[in-house]
This record gives sequence, C-alpha cells and structure tokens, in this order.
Amino acid sequence: MHSKGVNCPESEQIDNMGAWVDIAALDEMPLFEGLSPEQMSHVQSLLRRKQVPAGALLMMAEEPGEVAYLILKGTVKIFTDQTDGTSVVLGLRGPGEIIGEMSLVDQHSRSASVVAQEECTLLWWDRASFEACLRTMPALSYNLLRMVARRLRLATAQIQALATLDLHGRVARQILALAEECGVSNQNGTITIPLRLTQSDLAEMVGASRVRVNEVMVDYKDGRYIAVDRHHHITVLEAAALARYVQ
Repeated sequence: MHSKGVNCPESEQIDNMGAWVDIAALDEMPLFEGLSPEQMSHVQSLLRRKQVPAGALLMMAEEPGEVAYLILKGTVKIFTDQTDGTSVVLGLRGPGEIIGEMSLVDQHSRSASVVAQEECTLLWWDRASFEACLRTMPALSYNLLRMVARRLRLATAQIQALATLDLHGRVARQILALAEECGVSNQNGTITIPLRLTQSDLAEMVGASRVRVNEVMVDYKDGRYIAVDRHHHITVLEAAALARYVQ
C-alpha cells in the first residue's frame, strides 16, 4: 500500500514563485527541442523552480489539475490506489520528463497520483501559460505528442507483458524497458537506470508481491545480470541474459 507522505497541494505550488530557472537546463529537455532562442526565453520567464522532499505528494487522482511539472532532478512515482488498499505503479519519471500535462490538455481531473521518491527539483507552469505555449509554439506541441506516443507504446508493451510473461519475464522486461527509456550507458558497456526503484515499486509495476520480486532479483544478481546500489539504482550488466526471459 502506498504511503501518503507529505501533501503539497497544487495551490501551494502556485503561490510559491520559486527561483530563477537556468535556460541551459531547459535546452537539454526533449520537450523544448527545436524551439527558437526567443521562444526558449519566453518559456524561461514562465517557469518557476520548486524543491520538494522525499514523500511529497505532488498530485492526487481525481483532483483538478492546475499545473504541469518538469523534473530537473530526482524521481517521482505515478500510481493509483485500489479499493483493496494496494497500489498500482503506472510508471516512474526522472530528469527531463514532464508530468501532469494530461489534465491541462484535456481539462479533466488528474488520472493518477504522483509522489516524490526522493528529494526532487522541479519546474512548474500554470494552466494558462502552458496552454498558450502549446497554441503558439508548434515545436513544443509536436515534442509533447512524441513523448505521449512513447509512453503509450510503453504502456501497450506493459499490458502485453502482464498477460503473457511469467514473473521472471515481467521483471526482466520492466528493467530492460527502463534501461532503454532513461538508462545511462557506461564505458564498460553496462547501463545504469538513474531512478530510485525499490523492490516494492517494482512489485507494484509487475503485479506481484515484494517477496516474490525479491526472489527474482536475487536470481538476477546472483547470475550477475544486474547490480543494485544503495540508492536503489539498477545497473544492467547482461542485457542479453535478461532479454532471454522476455522471449
């Protein structure tokens, strides 16, 4: 079951004007690819910086959405609480990702809750500014569409995995998907996933208990397919070995 953590209502986010935003940080984000210097300067003037602690609840399902967030540093978890008291983790997001944009685009309530996995540095913009940028910056709209399409592909693959793979396969597929989506390649050919991913989080993503996921992770670590550091960052040592479980 998910721990509710520290509630940070969206109204409080809006009241906090935050600090100046470094435009160099924006240049590295896929959302702003292809924007002109003038457009980037305008976006910079609209965004506000926000530091949140681990456990901060950034959004709650069914509540109206007022802001969208960009992640500069840290990891957030997207989840839904079930009637039986359990949670389903829909995804993890790290640096460069946007969250909360759906309810600003379709003007519906939040479809899921979002909590900070660790201390995070975020940028936020309000609904009116976000909508105005989408209307006046075609490159921004196109980049957002590409990001949403990528997430849809990942969600489709996740559904297929839940329906067709055993637990070893589901865990392997999830690790490989995260490595492909946001992994950092190392000089020795390994790939590190720079997201805080606990066994409980992984269990909620693959539809199993933490105990059973722990058994799978032990198998993968003993086989030297993966390594896990004290920050819960997974490094894929043998991607081909994991891929065999997915086949």
